[in-house]
Amino acid sequence: MANKSSVSKAGSYQEIGAFWDEHDSTEFGEDEEAEFVLRLGAGRHYLAVDEELHARMRALAEVRGVSEETLANRFLRERLDQLEQERQGG
Repeated sequence: MANKSSVSKAGSYQEIGAFWDEHDSTEFGEDEEAEFVLRLGAGRHYLAVDEELHARMRALAEVRGVSEETLANRFLRERLDQLEQERQGG
């Protein structure tokens, strides 16, 4: 780590962690009011995937050059569209 932490004067990430284990930000400087927007969830939902299915998905995603998330979303979207069409008689 090239630069030392300005508050802790630590020379490593471990030293910074140890410093902040013993201190908190209220001990240094003045509080400044901050405003921000927080979007919880951000439109994502997480599901448990069988280990064997995950391994197959990871391998196929790598071959196709996409992320596992992209591949899973494509598969789910295609299959759900197919099932909805079948249900509608199409």
